[in-house]
Amino acid sequence: MPPLDEGMAGHKPRRAAIVLAAGASTRLGQPKQLVALGGKSLLRRAAEAAVASGASPVIVVLGDKADALMAELAGLPVLPMVNDDWQEGMGSSLRCAAKAIEREAPSVTAVMCMVCDQPRISLVHLRALWDRYAASGRVIAVRHGNRAGVPAIFPAKYLPDLAGITGDQGARSLLGRLSAEEIELFDLPEAAFDLDTPDDLVLLVDEAENFG
Repeated sequence: MPPLDEGMAGHKPRRAAIVLAAGASTRLGQPKQLVALGGKSLLRRAAEAAVASGASPVIVVLGDKADALMAELAGLPVLPMVNDDWQEGMGSSLRCAAKAIEREAPSVTAVMCMVCDQPRISLVHLRALWDRYAASGRVIAVRHGNRAGVPAIFPAKYLPDLAGITGDQGARSLLGRLSAEEIELFDLPEAAFDLDTPDDLVLLVDEAENFG
């Protein structure tokens, strides 16, 4: 793989994004990444939004059914990565992507961690998160009740911490360890819904006309 920084000399500080999409969707009973809204799969919608938000590189981590999912990314300026250890949990996918950024894109100044199964989150929301990060310079994480969750933006100094995550909590395991001085919570009600179960899918289909 050529260095992700190749040809970027002289460009403005870069913002990366990691889209986690490696899970098996066992509770849903079908690959949630391939569920379509407005004629696009959730995977492609998330990847497109990450790119349009200004992130580069955008690393999309695949695992279960990676061959089928790879086709959903055709033509997009993203870097798909297959995590062979995806069954270890979300932490292994985040670790895989964070290490790639550390190794191949050292000029990155911040990284957004996101998932593909929050269909109510749009490009407008991602841009708002980046704007808040630009004003704050701290970790920006979406408020999930009393907890911090994704999408979340981390300054590059936290990449070693992301690269050391284990288990199934992903970025939440790091967010839960940060002090109040390090993190700022962002209210984004749209992040409260994620697609996990058949009932969630029924609700999402009922809302489908609202998605473009």
